[in-house]
Amino acid sequence: MAIAKFWARIRRRRVGFSAKVCVAVLLGLVFTVVWSALSSPSSAVSSWRSSFGDVGERGQLAVKGPSVSVQTPISSRNQPPPAKKKEREDVPKSGGNTHKPNEAVQVDVEQENPPEEEEKTEEAEEVVSEEEFIGEQESEDGDDAEIGREEEDEEEEEKEQTVEEPVGKPGPVFDPSARYSWRSCGPKKGPHYIPCVDLEVPGSGKFQGHRHHERSCPRPTPLCLVHLPPGYKPPISWPESRSQIFFPNVAHPMLSAYIKSHQWLRLQGDLLLFPRNDSVPEDAGPRYIDFIEETAPDIEFGKNIRMVLDIQSADFGFVGALVDKGVLTISLGLMVDQTDLTQLSLERGFPAIVANLARRRLPFPSAVFDAIHCSDCGVSWHSRGGKPLLEMNRVLRPGGYFLLSLKQGDAAVEEGLSARTASLSWNVLAQRNDEENEFGIKIYQKPSSNDVYELRGTKKPPLCPPDEAPDSAWYKPIRSCLHTIPTAIEERGSDWPEEWPKRLDHFPEWLADSKERILADTDRWRATLNRSYLTGLGVDWPRIRNVMDMTANFGGFAAALEPLSVWVMNVVPVRAPKTLPIIFERGLLGVYHDWCEPFSSFPRSYDLLHADHLFSQRKIRFVCPLLQKNPSSSLPAQSLFLVFFRCRQPVAIVAEIDRILRPGGWIIVRDKVEISRPLEGLLRSLRWEIRMTYAMDGEGLICAQKTAWRP
Repeated sequence: MAIAKFWARIRRRRVGFSAKVCVAVLLGLVFTVVWSALSSPSSAVSSWRSSFGDVGERGQLAVKGPSVSVQTPISSRNQPPPAKKKEREDVPKSGGNTHKPNEAVQVDVEQENPPEEEEKTEEAEEVVSEEEFIGEQESEDGDDAEIGREEEDEEEEEKEQTVEEPVGKPGPVFDPSARYSWRSCGPKKGPHYIPCVDLEVPGSGKFQGHRHHERSCPRPTPLCLVHLPPGYKPPISWPESRSQIFFPNVAHPMLSAYIKSHQWLRLQGDLLLFPRNDSVPEDAGPRYIDFIEETAPDIEFGKNIRMVLDIQSADFGFVGALVDKGVLTISLGLMVDQTDLTQLSLERGFPAIVANLARRRLPFPSAVFDAIHCSDCGVSWHSRGGKPLLEMNRVLRPGGYFLLSLKQGDAAVEEGLSARTASLSWNVLAQRNDEENEFGIKIYQKPSSNDVYELRGTKKPPLCPPDEAPDSAWYKPIRSCLHTIPTAIEERGSDWPEEWPKRLDHFPEWLADSKERILADTDRWRATLNRSYLTGLGVDWPRIRNVMDMTANFGGFAAALEPLSVWVMNVVPVRAPKTLPIIFERGLLGVYHDWCEPFSSFPRSYDLLHADHLFSQRKIRFVCPLLQKNPSSSLPAQSLFLVFFRCRQPVAIVAEIDRILRPGGWIIVRDKVEISRPLEGLLRSLRWEIRMTYAMDGEGLICAQKTAWRP
């Protein structure tokens, strides 16, 4: 009777999509409770599943293939939780690695052949609907006609954001009584496997050696370990890595062919040598930078130009020369490039990620790069209705520079680009040719005010509507519109940042309210580094170059590391406060990411990972407005609060950490004790060396070092 009255009330009210989803979830909960009450007791289930030999995770069928085994003692089932013990000052060493007969069951998590069916729940704010994407596919001059059916097929395979079913009171992130035994991903995936980039045949687990057109992650998330390439050696330390790396660490056939066609790259035994001599035209980085600054005197690298996006990483000397100028450059490796020059950049110690310029936005906020550089980057800027160039316009700071290096004879490319840049109201700031080296530079500048947009003869592309969020980037389609330039002093982007290094601790008007919190965050990490990280954890800092802060807040950890010869990838989780624009404003680097998925980088990319409460942040509270307050009604507004588990398999985050961290690399984890203690055992199952554990007031710390062990 109560359900009938509730349903009648819902039918009388106009409810939105989120409310309907909440009703469906609530009915599912009711069904689960009723089913549990009428089902057989848990003891009967445990007796029936005495071996679990054919049962995968969450009831999936187990099949052959590399996997990780999770062993849970039967004796711990259906028992009340043990009494809470008083916290000790250190985290005890995890034991229980031996297996006793009749005391544990084994659950195989399939990797090579994922189950055909998996329950998924769409999260409305993250999923791009097919209608929304089709609405963005307007073809201004017929450029999109060639995409046709291919684009529609890709859209049908659009990634779904998933959440776990609400289960009442949240359980532990890691089962303290679980034991793990890992398996290799196998030779089919290879030593350079990127799960969300490399293409696999659905349902077969076969790696095809090709790439997705857009980021597309496998389901379930891989739990296997990527094996090392033959002849792998610990990477050469910075700064020697600028000029030489161990070729077996990055070797594959397409890269070998690329090296043979570029004679200035030399193989000498196991070493791949990068020339650092200005007499070599291909590595005339410093002369090239001087050439740009002479062409456009407003450009001063290392002063007003700090943040640079380099497309495709084809110019090896350019990024290296910018490092000497104090410029922080991130190389964008395109997914279609299977030469994997991005991996060379990471191995040498330069920032880089893998992405694509097609339908979706890059994982950056808007208006954060001072300059964008393209030298033989292979991007068809005028394709898809000019959407790649529209994305460059989104991430480029108002008044920022687009540097296009052209070889003589690229008139067709320049002509197609000129028509598109005119529609964006970009100004040709300067153009100059170098007859000696047979190349030229053309420098465009993005408008710094909205006046030029009003003077356009044709309003294509149109201005974006006011409610279009330019900073929303995770799995968002590129919009065919122009965002207006901020004008108020309280708005980000209205003024150019201070010169480097002043901008690190300078706070413009739009950051006035956050100044104290940002300073406190930086002071906290500076004190932590000086007090313990630099001297008390045993980290070999002279060998550290590539660092990632997996839960960056205001970039305080990266700011504290600035005096060292390191660069930090600040990762802001997509459901955390949107602080990434602040990080860029301070002259630091970062991306958006969801740690329920693999990161867009190659295996063995980082020397040190820092995870501050990464695992405890994976639970979110979802507010479901079942009954909204009606102005004409006296009924109060009501909401349903549900706790969701963001990641279906938190162990997969640990597998991803193992993938992107180099052998010999370090991880520092700060989290709650109930998370850090079982996490220590999980790291031990990977044969990692636990260098230090500490716990106080319910908070724990782990410092561990990855070994070269592979199953």
